[in-house]
Amino acid sequence: MTTTETAPLTAEVEADRLAGEIERLGHRLADVREGIGHVIFGQQQVVDNTLITLLAGGHTLLVGVPGLAKTRLVETLGTVFGLEDRRVQCTPDLMPADILGSEVLEEGESGRRSFRFIKGPVFAQLLMADEINRASPRTQSALLQAMQEHRVTVAGSPHELPNPFHVLATQNPLEQEGTYPLPEAQLDRFFVEIQVGYPDLEAERQMLLATTGARSSEARQVMSPSELMAAQKLVRRLPVGEQVVEAILGIVRSGRPTETAREEVKAQVAWGPGPRASQALMLAVRARAVLDGRFAPSMDDVLAMAGPVLRHRMALSFAARADGVVIDDIIGLLCEPHL
Repeated sequence: MTTTETAPLTAEVEADRLAGEIERLGHRLADVREGIGHVIFGQQQVVDNTLITLLAGGHTLLVGVPGLAKTRLVETLGTVFGLEDRRVQCTPDLMPADILGSEVLEEGESGRRSFRFIKGPVFAQLLMADEINRASPRTQSALLQAMQEHRVTVAGSPHELPNPFHVLATQNPLEQEGTYPLPEAQLDRFFVEIQVGYPDLEAERQMLLATTGARSSEARQVMSPSELMAAQKLVRRLPVGEQVVEAILGIVRSGRPTETAREEVKAQVAWGPGPRASQALMLAVRARAVLDGRFAPSMDDVLAMAGPVLRHRMALSFAARADGVVIDDIIGLLCEPHL
C-alpha cells in the first residue's frame, strides 16, 4: 500500500477515535450534570457555562446578588470532580501572603537557621475567591501570575501550582461600599463572566422543598482530576470549521473602537476585547460542543458564548453609560451579522 493510500485511512481512523472519545466524555458529563442537579436547583445555564470553563481550563467570575448558591456551586464542583478545593474570603485587610503563602525563619536542632516556605490556599486545584472585589488591588494582583502561568513567585523563588488549577471568584454587584473594582488586567484573566440571576418558579419550589426538610442532598464524586485534564486535552483536539473561525474573529475584532469600526462601537465603546478574547471564545465553543456530545462547534455555540466571554473584556464610554446603554446591548450588536 502506498503512502497516499494510507494517509486518508489514518485520518479516518483518527476521526473515528476522536468521535468515540467525545461520545464517551459526553456520557460522563451527563452524569456530572445530574450530580450537580441534586444540589443546585435550576440555574442550568450558569452550571453549563461553569462546566464549559473547567473543560477549557479557564477561570470563572460569578456575578450575582447574595443567596443564589454561587458558593454552593463551587463547593459542589470540587466534590463532583474530586478536586482539592480551598476558599479565601476576600476582605479589605487581606494581604497577598494570605493567598500565596510566606517564608518563615526556622532554627534547626543544630542551631542553623533557614527559611521554609509555607504554602497558602492558592496551592489547590480549585480556589474559591469569595467576593473578590472586596480585596485591595494589591491583593487582587497576587492572583495575576497564578491565573496565567499556574505558578507563583515568592521571595524570588517560583513555586508550581497543582494541576488542574482553577479560580472561581464571586462578586456582589450591588454593594459598592468597601469594594475595589477589578482592574482590566485582572478581568482579562477570567475566561468568562457569568451573570447569576434568580431561579425560576419551579426551580425555587424544588429548592424550597429539598433544603428545608430533615435531609438534604449531598454531591458525590463523578469524575477524577485526571479525567478532567484528559477532557481538557480532548477539547483542544476538536475540529473547528472555517465559518466558525471567521465568526469568532469578526465578533471580537468588531468590538474594538478603531477607525474602521461601526459608528455605534466608536461612540459607545471605550476599549474593546484583545486577542485573549478570541482564544477564549475559540476554546469556549469547542467546550460547549463537547458538553453537548457534538463533534464540532456551530454558529449557535459562538452566539451563546459571545456574551460570557466578552462581557468583562469591554468597557462603555461615559456617554454610553449616561444614555443607559449596557454592555450586552453592544455584544448583541456585534453578533447581529452572524445571526
